[in-house]
Amino acid sequence: MEKLRGHCVVVTGGASGIGEATARAIVAEGGSVVIADLQDERGGALVAELGERALFHHTDVTQEADIIAAIDLAQKHFGPLTGMVNNAGIVGAIGSIMDTDVEAFDHTMAILSRAVFLGIKHAARAMRPQGRGSIVSLASTAGVVGGQGPHVYTMAKHGVVGITKSAACELSRLGIRVNAVAPGGTVTPMTDALGDNNPESTAQFIAQSSPLGIACMPDDIARGILFLLSDDTRYMTGHTLVIDAGLTTGAEPPPFFSQEADLLLHAGQRGSDSVKAASS
Repeated sequence: MEKLRGHCVVVTGGASGIGEATARAIVAEGGSVVIADLQDERGGALVAELGERALFHHTDVTQEADIIAAIDLAQKHFGPLTGMVNNAGIVGAIGSIMDTDVEAFDHTMAILSRAVFLGIKHAARAMRPQGRGSIVSLASTAGVVGGQGPHVYTMAKHGVVGITKSAACELSRLGIRVNAVAPGGTVTPMTDALGDNNPESTAQFIAQSSPLGIACMPDDIARGILFLLSDDTRYMTGHTLVIDAGLTTGAEPPPFFSQEADLLLHAGQRGSDSVKAASS
């Protein structure tokens, strides 16, 4: 059964990582998708592979006009918007709170926080006329507990959980559901530095910190997003679905992200500007 047959979805940061896996899952389940990303080459190759039910839109999520344009493109080609996935992200500012640069703080918040707000805002406007829709935003285990990520990242992801609840309260009366997914460490381009740019090494590193002893892959998170987009969750809104192998259930979670932050700091934030719209 194709759970998203007839659905029209925009995925920010959809050209790689969790976003790419989500775009693939949407098409596999019968839906249509606009991949909104800065990565033109990867995005173009992906839509060529996915076929006529996928389009690419060059999108900088820090620009409100770009988000509006991506939604407009989706509705022009695929019909009324039924789903929005606010996935674009970066690691952003890292290091001690005493040394965090304000410019880096603002840049990180623009991508991880403001862009989610704008995605919800304009998706809701598009969904209001048909009285239905599902908005899913990417939070993180760093948005559920402390000590799971860099300070600014943690602040932004807690904000995603908060706006998910707040927007759900307003939009439920319009038939629009608003939920979030909170992944633990996942093997994506954003975590490449953990394994010296070797996905297998990254997977091993993440598996060592997993209570289940396995690495989380993008498809694991995409399945959760698909669940929230579909009518399987028609009675669910304001919820944050944690997908972390039980990492946050204990009082002393493994120090995964403290290690991650140190590794990223030493590796440098390679290509952070080029992946403004890459997967979180």
